[in-house]
Amino acid sequence: MAESVPSVLESEAKGEIADIYADIRKVLGTSVVNLIWRNLATMPGALEWAWSTVRPLYLGDAPLHAEAVRRTIALPDWPGFSTETLLAAGVDEGERLLIRGVLDSYQHTNALALVVLSALLVHYEPRQVTAVTAAATAPQPPAIRIPELPPMDALDPEVAALVGELNSFGEDAEPQLIASMYRHLGYWPAYLALVRTMLAPLQHQGRLNALTLSTRALGYAHGALLAAQLKPAVPPATLKGALTSCRLFVEHPIARMTGLCALIRRATPD
Repeated sequence: MAESVPSVLESEAKGEIADIYADIRKVLGTSVVNLIWRNLATMPGALEWAWSTVRPLYLGDAPLHAEAVRRTIALPDWPGFSTETLLAAGVDEGERLLIRGVLDSYQHTNALALVVLSALLVHYEPRQVTAVTAAATAPQPPAIRIPELPPMDALDPEVAALVGELNSFGEDAEPQLIASMYRHLGYWPAYLALVRTMLAPLQHQGRLNALTLSTRALGYAHGALLAAQLKPAVPPATLKGALTSCRLFVEHPIARMTGLCALIRRATPD
């Protein structure tokens, strides 16, 4: 399983790509640029076109639709972790604060990416969806900086194996991308092991795959409402590849992790 698709790292970005990365961080209120944008940067003209097309959604109604996803996502009813359990596993209050920061950051950006990129796909690939409504209000982005994303080869072998196993949970196709959230949580192997223990029965019962499917459908439903607001510029010659990349991300790691992150965050005490 590949660690990632080709991408332009933030540290290597120059010129217009670096400027767009800075704008993405500013508009999304995040300290990192997600892999989907870094992948699009490898396709001539794709990042510039995609970001200019969806940027107005981020500044407009997308946060309300993303919040509606967060509120209505069909999470399995399942017990979480007690503070005592985390302490017994060596996860103290300070580490729990950092973990919550990672989860909150992904919960914010994943739902936004789900509805915005679904809108882009629906614009070019219309589909029937269920009726949904946006939330009346949406929270501000969490004012946090999360740790630098560790590369897979920097993780201990057993932690990397655990990340790989977790990455298969809730996936209805052969995983092609490793969810960054699990790599971020690799800083706390004991916590990651508890997450695996919590999720394994749900995976065995097929409930995580059901969560991915329902979240994917929810994203497309909200994306269809947002799609009417899009006014794309003339697409680049790389349009087909850009849409293929967006579809891969939306239907698999983004839809999957929008649901799983919400489940894991709910299980982690404040």
